[in-house]
Amino acid sequence: MIEIIVGKNEAGQRLDRVLEKIFVNANTGFIFKMLRKKNITLNDKKADGKERLVIDSSIKLWFSDESFKKLSGKIIYDSKKDKSEKNKKDIDTFKSYIVYEDENTIILNKPSGVLSQKSSFKDVSINDLLLEYLDFDEGKLNTFKPSICNRLDRNTSGLMVCGKTLEGLRVNNELIKTKAVSKFYLALVSGRVKTAGSISGWLYKDENSNQVTIKDKDFDDADFIQTEYEVLEYFEDCTLLLVKLITGKTHQIRAHLSSIDHPIIGDFKYGDTKINEKFKRKYGIKSQLLHSYRLVYPNNNSSETDTFKALRGKCFEAEYNNDFRRVIGDGYLENKRS
Repeated sequence: MIEIIVGKNEAGQRLDRVLEKIFVNANTGFIFKMLRKKNITLNDKKADGKERLVIDSSIKLWFSDESFKKLSGKIIYDSKKDKSEKNKKDIDTFKSYIVYEDENTIILNKPSGVLSQKSSFKDVSINDLLLEYLDFDEGKLNTFKPSICNRLDRNTSGLMVCGKTLEGLRVNNELIKTKAVSKFYLALVSGRVKTAGSISGWLYKDENSNQVTIKDKDFDDADFIQTEYEVLEYFEDCTLLLVKLITGKTHQIRAHLSSIDHPIIGDFKYGDTKINEKFKRKYGIKSQLLHSYRLVYPNNNSSETDTFKALRGKCFEAEYNNDFRRVIGDGYLENKRS
């Protein structure tokens, strides 16, 4: 017998929906059959699956270990990890990234060079570090897994949002998806951008090359994109822009700025090779100078959850990285504000 004690991430959901998350290799008919036969009980009583779960309720699964493994794809074991075995260095490093944290949400400043999510088994990503930091136990029967809510390219630094709880993940994902959260980036681009502007177009991603193409007319499998920018300052042979995403697609800012002949410095995929080599020799720049600088949460939303109430109207900003500092100096934005 396996017992699940309902926690915050399961509370409020229907019993059958939670069971579907557990028994990923079984169909709905099987789950309801097990409920009728009392192979699955709620608080030691027969259940029909439509009950709304409350915290500290008991779900008991009367299956053998072998049957459970087949139906859920998981092996349940008593995972009492010695915390001394954890990679303390990784946890301390993740802590240093955190800009904001509450019960449901973490907002962090991702360094350039770190993956948002792993692309191979050996990779270590922000998602992995998040689970380590939260002491998430893969050995337990979890119906929810903390995760990031937005992605940044490996070599783009800056603000990322993570959901610690089911509510935190759901609410932040929805706010980001509907563009209720305004996202601003710092981009150091080649040449002298004369005025603020707004650019739009149609973006197509080639999955094989992981590269995008932008055209001014709609074409097959393309997504409409729009990017706004304003000039912050001029530096040697380059301009610092504050970029606002109106839409948010893969490589949008990088490809869009390149399309108006102001590619991002250090962008070896969409940039100017000659200019990139110049900045590499002079400043050691090896990746794009693009930084997710500011997130602004709305004051009003239909959601009145604890997650949204904690974030309502807040603005988060993240320090730019050392590559930026080598070109524009330390504390540039702070000096401009003071």
